[in-house]
Amino acid sequence: MAPTLPVRISSVDAYRGFVMFLMMAEVLEFGSISKALPDSSFWAFLAYNQDHVEWVGCSLHDLIQPSFSFLVGVALPYSIASRMAKGQNFGAMFGHTIQRSLILIFLGIFLRSMHREQTNFTFEDTLTQIGLGYPVLFWLGFRTFRTQLIALGTILVGYWLFFAVYPLPGADFDYAAVGVTADWEHNLKGFAAHWNKNTNAAWAFDQWFMNLFPREKPFIRNGGGYSTLSFIPTLGTMVLGLLAGQWLKSDSEPMEKVKRFATLGLALLVVGSLLNWLGICPNVKRIWTPTWVLFSGGWCFVLLAAFYWLVDIQGWRKAFIWLIIIGTNSIAAYVISHTIVEFIHHSIQIHVSQTYDQVFGITYESLVRGGLILLVEWLILRWMYRNRIFVRI
Repeated sequence: MAPTLPVRISSVDAYRGFVMFLMMAEVLEFGSISKALPDSSFWAFLAYNQDHVEWVGCSLHDLIQPSFSFLVGVALPYSIASRMAKGQNFGAMFGHTIQRSLILIFLGIFLRSMHREQTNFTFEDTLTQIGLGYPVLFWLGFRTFRTQLIALGTILVGYWLFFAVYPLPGADFDYAAVGVTADWEHNLKGFAAHWNKNTNAAWAFDQWFMNLFPREKPFIRNGGGYSTLSFIPTLGTMVLGLLAGQWLKSDSEPMEKVKRFATLGLALLVVGSLLNWLGICPNVKRIWTPTWVLFSGGWCFVLLAAFYWLVDIQGWRKAFIWLIIIGTNSIAAYVISHTIVEFIHHSIQIHVSQTYDQVFGITYESLVRGGLILLVEWLILRWMYRNRIFVRI
């Protein structure tokens, strides 16, 4: 009997749509409103969670990239099953995997190069990071659960050692050259200092690697502290997603899956918090520390449990259809949010009013402007959804 095509899981699309919506909603610019209303704790809270933390810690916005990466892993068992049902062998599937990986890498570089004088060869974009690790993830999709766990452990321990053995900066280190100061408030002390911004092992690698490509000027640092090698622990996040996808696809009772996801998620949150608190490894998203893999992975399992329970078990699909519309076209949503924001804004200025976004005053102009842009983007995705136009790589 030929294998049957797997059923699409609406909760996964809703979860993916949720994280993509958070990314698209950056156009609302809560930070601008918070600056205009400095005494408002409400807008300060929203602004905090619409931005990345400076170094150690986590905001809601920080969970976008790990969730997107995690969901790549969740979707893989379904993708493999679908392709096997269509009669594809491993060689054909792996060839498509390499093609997909290259497209993701170059699409990430393309989007980061917009409005620049030359190609911006940078590899910390979400799509690029996923593309760099995706072939290994695909290979692991055909391996045993034990092999997958060993791979995950090797990634986490190996990447921790890579930072731990790299020497700390000396007394004469030029901090200004790497965009920080010796007394920067977010600098870590003691052993944890091995994971400080732009003085760590991944930064040293990029000082060599990034200068292999043509640049406007030599690479010295990444302003946000991000690094190319973060794709390695990002692969760890995708492996956690792969494990979740295999459990989700299994014949276990739905509520058993929810309990497993929630329990494992809470356990990972506790372990990640302890590793950070004990100073063994700080919880830093910008360089994707092993602790961040565990901590953010914990949130991913909890969110997957919540969406699975609400959408697929409770049957609230209609209530989440606005997110499912985004989630089923995540690549299109990603590209749209990075390319046509200014086009939409200027089009509204031309056809409505140059000051349309000041209808409620200057304080809330980013909310009006961003809200309309977000609505237009969603309407485009809804049109694509209704016409069954889905961008696949």
